[in-house]
Formats: sequence, C-alpha cells, structure tokens
Amino acid sequence: MAFKIFLDANILLDFTLKRQSYEISKRVIDLSVHGHVQAFITPSVVHIVGYWLSKAYGNAKARDILLTLLSDVQVIDIDHEVTLSALHSKMNDIEDALQYYTAMHHKIDYFVSRDKHLQKSAIPVLPVYTPDEFLEEVYG
Repeated sequence: MAFKIFLDANILLDFTLKRQSYEISKRVIDLSVHGHVQAFITPSVVHIVGYWLSKAYGNAKARDILLTLLSDVQVIDIDHEVTLSALHSKMNDIEDALQYYTAMHHKIDYFVSRDKHLQKSAIPVLPVYTPDEFLEEVYG
C-alpha cells in the first residue's frame, strides 16, 4: 500500500504558482498522480491555495487548477475533538496545529512542508519533512 502524505499549502503553492521550489514540489505531487503515495489536504488548505490562485490567475482558472489537483489529492476533515487537541497543543501557529493534528487523526505517515517552525514542533508519531527530505527518506 502507498504511503499516506499530508501536503501543506506551501507545497501546493510552490507547484501551482511555479515558485522557486516548483520542481521538487512537482516531484512530490507526481508521486500521488502516479499512485505511489496517497496525498491529503484539509479544506483550509483548499481555501489558502484557492485564495492565492485566484489572485494570480483569476477565479475561473483557480477553480480549474483546484479541481485538477483534487483528482489526485483527497480532502480530509477535522472534528471538534481534534480541533480542541490542536488548540491545546504546544504549537504556536493555530493553522499549523489544526493541519498537523488533523493529519495525525487520519493516521497520515508523513507531513510534507517547507515550514521549519512546524518541523521543530512535530512529534515522532508524525514526522514533518521538507519535500527534499521526504524524497530522500522514502526513495533514497
């Protein structure tokens, strides 16, 4: 069975906006496209990415890009209890805590993000890797 990975918004933004880390983010997303991993995001990631895509490309193209992404990336949700756990956690960034605890709740294997603060706050149950680190860890 494929690994389950959570894609932080910055990975999707690098890919969709063709930012500096485009190539490595594309490699991670391609793993999902080709069925080597199962990729997950939350509705809040859709919201964040949708906002920036709309600003960059307009609403119609942003919607098309999101629909294309969602053919290979599954949206998972958070419940009340997980939200409370995230808010009671030691993570300072509320958005990061909500994403991270949602991923843990859904038993995700890897959390992929370029956010160094999140990486420092992670616990061993759910490691946070940059795209480079993830590819090196899993595919050597």
